[in-house]
Amino acid sequence: MDVISLFSGAGGLDLGLIQAGHKVIWANDNDPDAVETYARNIGSHITLGSITDIHENSIPYADVVVGGFPCQGFSLANLKRFEDDERNRLYLDFYRVIKAKKPKYFLAENVRGILSLANGTAIQKIESDFSKAGYRVQVKLFNASEFGVPQNRWRVIIAGTRKDLPTGHDYVYPDTTHGGKGQPEKVTIGQALAGIPEPDSEHCLENHIYSKYKVTNRNFTGHRRTDPNKPSPTILARGNGKGGVCAIQHPLNHRRMSVRESATIQTFPQDFIFVGKMNSCYRQVGNAVPVKFAEKLGEQLAALEVNNINKGAA
Repeated sequence: MDVISLFSGAGGLDLGLIQAGHKVIWANDNDPDAVETYARNIGSHITLGSITDIHENSIPYADVVVGGFPCQGFSLANLKRFEDDERNRLYLDFYRVIKAKKPKYFLAENVRGILSLANGTAIQKIESDFSKAGYRVQVKLFNASEFGVPQNRWRVIIAGTRKDLPTGHDYVYPDTTHGGKGQPEKVTIGQALAGIPEPDSEHCLENHIYSKYKVTNRNFTGHRRTDPNKPSPTILARGNGKGGVCAIQHPLNHRRMSVRESATIQTFPQDFIFVGKMNSCYRQVGNAVPVKFAEKLGEQLAALEVNNINKGAA
């Protein structure tokens, strides 16, 4: 299917969809480094700039619209003045594009906290908005580690199917592949990083640089010891309190993971090169959808495409 990608970042979601057989025909992000990374690795179809400043008429039509909008502005206090809160601007732009382009499907990725925002009324509003826009909406929480990603990363996927499509054509969430009964064990961080040389040794890896931020082993996000026999903690996009990123500790707990190692945990291929200074690269990696999980989401869309063709859907 043809895909429009909003808030694309470095392109983890898009790369996974491409690997599943789809074509991303237009993408957008407002981070210059992320856009340069995307263009270098995926394609020149990405546009730099705020989606708020881009008119929907300049965006092509596609079968699918995807993206992960920020959700900081949802609160009980502002639901009646929702459109007045600038923090909701990007959600409203995602919604605006969906209403204007009317794709067959959309997939929106978000943090699991969106389920409890405003005592649950935020996700209810989102579902209501997209229903009014003409979509049957589903919401489900996933852990990427259950799909072969060596990382415990909980994310909500909001899926929409245009209401004029028959119910048999609804998007179907992927089944887990790891950690369940009769399935392979979850991939551990130790397994994922096995064979990657130390950054300070002689090597040929790109982006194999790492933060010297002190390893403290405190019981706090980004500072806990890393267990090599479990999936990685969530790769972060921010968090050292000084404007930088708090990279997760290496499974040997002697230093922070490098940008390359963090990207490996996010299942980017080793030849995927990130552009920018170290903290920018860390942020791009931490903000991404794990490529392998994105591919599973894309495989479900590919199955729908075959199903639609066989059943003669418009």
